[in-house]
Amino acid sequence: MKLTKQLSLAIAGLLMSAMSFAQTADEVIAKHIEAIGGKENWKKVNNIRQEATLSVQGMDIPVVITAINNKATKQEYTVMGMTGYSIVTTDSGWNFNPMQGQTKPEPITQDELKYGKDQLDIQGDFIDYKTKGHTVQLMDKEDVEGVECIKIKLTRKSGNESVFFIDPKTYYIIRTSSKISANGQEVESVVNLSNYQKLPEGIVIAHTIENSAIPAPITLTKVIINGKVDESTFKVVRQ
Repeated sequence: MKLTKQLSLAIAGLLMSAMSFAQTADEVIAKHIEAIGGKENWKKVNNIRQEATLSVQGMDIPVVITAINNKATKQEYTVMGMTGYSIVTTDSGWNFNPMQGQTKPEPITQDELKYGKDQLDIQGDFIDYKTKGHTVQLMDKEDVEGVECIKIKLTRKSGNESVFFIDPKTYYIIRTSSKISANGQEVESVVNLSNYQKLPEGIVIAHTIENSAIPAPITLTKVIINGKVDESTFKVVRQ
């Protein structure tokens, strides 16, 4: 009887620890969502257009990112008079990069499409994450350039995983780390986020983005929320 009671207490303790662990993760997520403008403001975001500049080797490359929530996204850039783009929709994806000698758009791989479709959620992975079928896990803290960050691992319904590094003072995400497939190999994509600014719509977004796959930071110069977006924007232009 004594052993049974001890086992019962041990199991109860484990269950309480697990519940506390989950609640702690949810508390961090709640503080993060509040810090970036709150759930209600973000759920009003149906589309977004971001104009940005990528400065490389003395050149300022204009970049335009247009997205409709859970439908489609397009990244467009112009270099030396040549315009390239990448498009992802719910069922297909295309790349066109004339700077690399492409003469027509080419379909992306299934792995790239799987990753790209996860990025169609412009309201953010953490908003209603349970309803979306995602799960979260609180991890050990980690230093990011002098900031002891809270780490949350998010596993999406698709199976793709990302780790979010959250500043405990601001509750802004200052880094993300994701495993993506490129050229048949799995690579780590690290994105650093900074220069957070509040928009008139009440949401707060990072205006400086540094991606490990790009040789220079991208700086947002203009952000339009819920403007007019023609869905023809996402049609592939045949050359």
